[in-house]
Amino acid sequence: MRALAVEGVWKFYGDYPALRDIRFDVAPGQCVALLGRNGAGKTTLLRILAGLSRASKGRVKVFEKDTLDRAARASIGIIGHGIGIYDELSAYENLKLFAGLYGLAGAEKSANEWLERTGLDRVKDGLVREFSRGMRQRLAVARAFLHRPRLMLLDEPFTALDDRAIALLQGLLKESLGEGSTVVMSTHQLREALELATNVVLINRGKLAHAGTRTQQMLDDPTYLYRTYGEA
Repeated sequence: MRALAVEGVWKFYGDYPALRDIRFDVAPGQCVALLGRNGAGKTTLLRILAGLSRASKGRVKVFEKDTLDRAARASIGIIGHGIGIYDELSAYENLKLFAGLYGLAGAEKSANEWLERTGLDRVKDGLVREFSRGMRQRLAVARAFLHRPRLMLLDEPFTALDDRAIALLQGLLKESLGEGSTVVMSTHQLREALELATNVVLINRGKLAHAGTRTQQMLDDPTYLYRTYGEA
């Protein structure tokens, strides 16, 4: 079974093709570094993978199910540019709400567990709008991992994170991969991404420039990818 199958995906904005016939598969347990310059189409692709946007042509399957299938969506965790939490709720209320939406048994227990894991248990009843940026970031990480997703999609996950949130996220990603989960991570931090990645997908102006195993050569010289497969 494939964790992710991207089958001839196109995305048009008017007449402009932001994505052009993207095709690749991801096996369970792989960590894919999704690379490319600004405007290459990485965020557009991730939104389609997450079921937040529809492909103009082609299709995406998550564990062999359409991305709009409820079971497929429940298996996905997302960390994107937006924090994705509710300011007018407490930290505990946020996680309890999302636990309920994911249909988790013992929503209260799950919420408390993740508040403790992210160091927010002492402020569990505080309103999110009163939190520091770092606290909000850690709550967003808790929300993404709350339901133990089998597929984690990350769009520039380390951008603007404080050191504590970065360490937390790195640890959770390694733990998830160790448990057999699958990760697709878009980032400009090449060296950090390649150290974690098992595979690489490079997007060049909306086209697939390269998809394959991360090699030692890529790790030793991150610019090798761009020199070999073209500017993206």
